[in-house]
Amino acid sequence: MELRSKKKYEEIRDTLKTDLNLSNDMLIPKLEKIVISVGLGEQSKDTKIIQSVADTISLIANQKAVITKAKASIAGFKLREDMPVGVKVTLRSTQMYNFFEKLVSIALPRVKDFRGLPRNGFDGRGNYNFGLDEQLMFPEVIYDDIMITHGMNITIVTTNDGDKDTFKLLELMGLPFAKGRQDG
Repeated sequence: MELRSKKKYEEIRDTLKTDLNLSNDMLIPKLEKIVISVGLGEQSKDTKIIQSVADTISLIANQKAVITKAKASIAGFKLREDMPVGVKVTLRSTQMYNFFEKLVSIALPRVKDFRGLPRNGFDGRGNYNFGLDEQLMFPEVIYDDIMITHGMNITIVTTNDGDKDTFKLLELMGLPFAKGRQDG
């Protein structure tokens, strides 16, 4: 079964090539990976909460999430080396397209008062970052099963280096951006 988002990318390749004035097919930007991460802050001291967040992110991503640990001790934050500080998962290939499709067609439309993703999340190196306030917009998450509501940061990494080209790729792929001008 071919995914709609992967099929959509195949359809927009020619449009991207002409719009971006690219001479070589290998220069056409494409999605490389999607990283979903959650920083836990004060809740990182409770192992049950950490495991609950990891299970939730694994359920959303359909891939096992990794618990990230502190690389160094920071006394001001009462943080010791190797203490858990967050959860992340990196999606590539089919899993990435599955998540992208679920995000665009199911999760984002379920956000209350959603007016589009911010246009200022580009970092100048072909990546787009945005945050979600809670995990309840994903259909896999059952409200009664979660211990705490938490947000998440989603990073979409492309093979491109410029913000405008990345914006064009994501817009043609169906990512809903807020109305207004594109910064970058």
